[in-house]
Amino acid sequence: MKNFLLPTVQSTQKIAQAIARLSMPKDVILLEGDLGAGKTEFARAFIRALTYDEMIVPSPTFTLVEIYEASIGAIWHFDLYRLKSEEEIWDLGIEEAFAQGISLIEWPERLGKIFRVKNYLKISLNLNNNDKIRELFLAPFGNWESRLEKIVLDE
Repeated sequence: MKNFLLPTVQSTQKIAQAIARLSMPKDVILLEGDLGAGKTEFARAFIRALTYDEMIVPSPTFTLVEIYEASIGAIWHFDLYRLKSEEEIWDLGIEEAFAQGISLIEWPERLGKIFRVKNYLKISLNLNNNDKIRELFLAPFGNWESRLEKIVLDE
């Protein structure tokens, strides 16, 4: 496990961009954290790193999923906060996302027993120091372990 202190929005963006550069199709990235911890900001910077800087990346809180085309394939951005049951996830195309695209999943605990992927990266964002500094924890599983050795954050 690696952890980083993120004192600014820009530091959150930099770590998201670094992880995006290491990503490939069939990757699953789980984004955990309380409301306001920076999950959507992380996802926005990740998506822009693989598409273009001005890409409009709304939070999928109400649509539940947004799909972005990138040169390496589709990026599926899920926000499962409003799911009422784990069975609803099938209606969002998660099988296709896991099979072909890069999946960014906010509120992954809502997946319940459905989540059975061996290779994934769990990212936990926590607010510290009166909500001014974020702490990011990276927990790699499967093929993410070797890739994360390349992640550094110079500030």
